[in-house]
Amino acid sequence: MRGYAGHILHVDVSTGEVLRKPMDPEVARLWLGGAGLGAYLVYTLVPAGADPLGPDNAVVFTPGLVNGVPLITPGKCTFTARSPLTGTIGDATMGGRLGMTTHHAGYDAIVITGSSVKPVTVVVDDDQVTLRPSSDLWGRDTRQTSEDLRREMGHDFAVATIGVAGENMVKYACVDCDDRQSGRSGIGAVMGSKMVKAIAVRGTKRFRIAHEDELPSLLESNHDKLAADRSWDDMRRNGTGGFTDWINTEKGTFPTRNWQESIYHDRERIVPQHWAPIYGVRSKACHGCMKPCGKLVKIEDGPYGGTVVDGVEYETIYSLGGEICNPDPELLAHLNELCDVYGMDTLSSGVVMGWTMEASEKGLLTTFDLGGMDVGFHNPACAPELLRRIAHREGIGDLLAEGVAKASAIVGQGSEEFAIHVKGQEPPAYDVRGLKTLALGFAVSSRGADHLKSGAYLVDLNGKFGPFEGVDRFSAEGRGEMVMHLEDLMAFYDCLGVCKFSRRMYGNADLADAVRLVTGQVLSEEEMFRVGERVTNLRRLFNYREGFSRKDDTLPHRVMHEPIKEGPAKGHLVTEEELQLMLDDYYSERGWDADGRPTSEKLEELGISDLAYW
Repeated sequence: MRGYAGHILHVDVSTGEVLRKPMDPEVARLWLGGAGLGAYLVYTLVPAGADPLGPDNAVVFTPGLVNGVPLITPGKCTFTARSPLTGTIGDATMGGRLGMTTHHAGYDAIVITGSSVKPVTVVVDDDQVTLRPSSDLWGRDTRQTSEDLRREMGHDFAVATIGVAGENMVKYACVDCDDRQSGRSGIGAVMGSKMVKAIAVRGTKRFRIAHEDELPSLLESNHDKLAADRSWDDMRRNGTGGFTDWINTEKGTFPTRNWQESIYHDRERIVPQHWAPIYGVRSKACHGCMKPCGKLVKIEDGPYGGTVVDGVEYETIYSLGGEICNPDPELLAHLNELCDVYGMDTLSSGVVMGWTMEASEKGLLTTFDLGGMDVGFHNPACAPELLRRIAHREGIGDLLAEGVAKASAIVGQGSEEFAIHVKGQEPPAYDVRGLKTLALGFAVSSRGADHLKSGAYLVDLNGKFGPFEGVDRFSAEGRGEMVMHLEDLMAFYDCLGVCKFSRRMYGNADLADAVRLVTGQVLSEEEMFRVGERVTNLRRLFNYREGFSRKDDTLPHRVMHEPIKEGPAKGHLVTEEELQLMLDDYYSERGWDADGRPTSEKLEELGISDLAYW
């Protein structure tokens, strides 16, 4: 099989058993790789009702189809498991070298099942697969672990590791590789439950593709598009947060103070145009990427001196900046670094702290151990200690490590009404009260509140994308077709392992051509979208099997009951009537029933009727 390493590696850390199973050509045709293959493996291997932190759950790592292929942005790979934060199918993409090295080691996926008695590292060195005892690494942060393992085994190993948050099964713990994180869904907690500290992979085999001689022409074509893309220059200067001011002033949809406000007026110093020239050392890119979107930030002195972090991303400017009313760029970078070394998702971490600050100011946490901290929006300097307590599950941190949905259910007293989440996952940096397409994208996302599953902020913020033009971001009409189209396209990106920041460089024909060049499989545009549709339906099947349905496709109470207070989106919210209208429209476009379940006819049409669980 051209374009595939040819095997799926299964490692049972309970028994130490290692199996190499051939990649099924039909599975490859249907799911391609990356997020699609990950969803298929988790759906078929994880039994219904499995405890996300129990031995029956699986951690599945899948390189994107084009990982290791010389294209513009070929470095995205995916971790998939049943999420301990939401109970849904959870996945998270990231950069880093792990996808490329896994392909070159001879594997299209690594599946980890069971639970070890003592800490281990899964070591894959081409055909040699071992479990390294890792009690010596337990308790170390992500950077120390990676450095120690590579110093011991060789710097040509790619290492993906958890920190103390994963060890303590913080429900939104992440996985770190090369200073890139698979942030969402709590995959780090699943690894921690299995006592797997890290995955280390070295691959030296040749990765065969179908039409290697034609790759330079596609690369050159997209390089020309890259050179003409003005957003590239902005990202090189400012990272991903260059439009923070614009979101505030032009759109009025930058969630602030735990979503009580939608404009952060005290943002002057945390926008990258201010901090990048002062603290930015150089641009950083994922492995193999020619479009660097990251900034290496270094704080030389002061209370946060010594901070060195790859960031600060737009989403983190929101979650560890505006969300907790933090106007200090040095504190922001420090908080970003703490999340990275503890191994915690910056989005969930910030929103959890925002909820905590609001609950504390309303006097709802008096029975919980705050350890003498002054917790509130007036004191963002409390955040480093809050993060430490969450990572170690100390005092109030043990409650907050569960995420805002469970924490608010325990605290009660009306705190549920300002717990900002969908299906248990805290949202990213877009106030969907003023972005109705993305509001629907949040509600139906398979892993909870999310902007990358649909990418629907594209049409709302720009008024157009792909076949859609003249989009009114305040209207609930016609959202179903847009979200379906975008979800299926974004799923296809994640199957390939191509970064979504390259949307302006890769047309649909380019994406389909990449599949042909790598595998020899010829896809029409319709067939390309069918792959994404298949992935979206399979994720929905998993969630429906686990008890999720229309009742869970909803939005935070604040989004549906408290209008935006000021600015360009003033007065807007998502009403119950609007949400139900959008859900009806979306389910109809999807060919699902009124409760949001994929129908037998739809599964037959997609060629996956054998996967129906009923």
